[in-house]
Amino acid sequence: MYVPPHFRVADEADKLKLIREHGFAVLVSQAESGMLAVHLPLTLIAAESVPARLIGHVSVANPIWRSFREGAEVLAIFSGPHSYVSPRWYNHTNVPTWNYMAVHAYGQARILQQAAEVHVAMKGLVDQYEADSGVAEPYRMEQLPAEYLASQMKGIVAFEVTVNRLEASFKLSQNRDAESHANVVQELAKSPDAAARAVAEAMRERSK
Repeated sequence: MYVPPHFRVADEADKLKLIREHGFAVLVSQAESGMLAVHLPLTLIAAESVPARLIGHVSVANPIWRSFREGAEVLAIFSGPHSYVSPRWYNHTNVPTWNYMAVHAYGQARILQQAAEVHVAMKGLVDQYEADSGVAEPYRMEQLPAEYLASQMKGIVAFEVTVNRLEASFKLSQNRDAESHANVVQELAKSPDAAARAVAEAMRERSK
């Protein structure tokens, strides 16, 4: 990942925070026939003393899981809020650009073979996103009939990626002077687009 010095993120906690908040990723793998990619939600498991892990699953029909060979590297791409930035908002002549936040997670993928592992992987994903939905009575996987759940589990391949490095670029106008930076924040903050407003908030937070 090319990251200019202005936009480099040193704090691992900041990278993990983006992954937690924007867990819908693009997972890229190298097969013998060429590169494969899939769009899917991933659950982050992170602790201080062990490498972070990403848990997910794909359909049995999806060929990407067959490329998860031992020792082969995969890449998970996480995109945070992003928005167009107009040169009208600068106090000097310039060109249009785009502000964004992104994290690349590299690691080795392992297929989860045991039914118990697959069950835990599916439950973790459901629990995470149901909790984020804010409803009073979230859906629980335990509500499903056992036979139905077992049949559904046969149709997927669950896996985990052990992360060995994280790269991040948070391009938030750090290379602009204070006046231009403030103008960009002001313009994005009043945008009708939620992503633009999220970029404005991130710019405020990271400029403190």
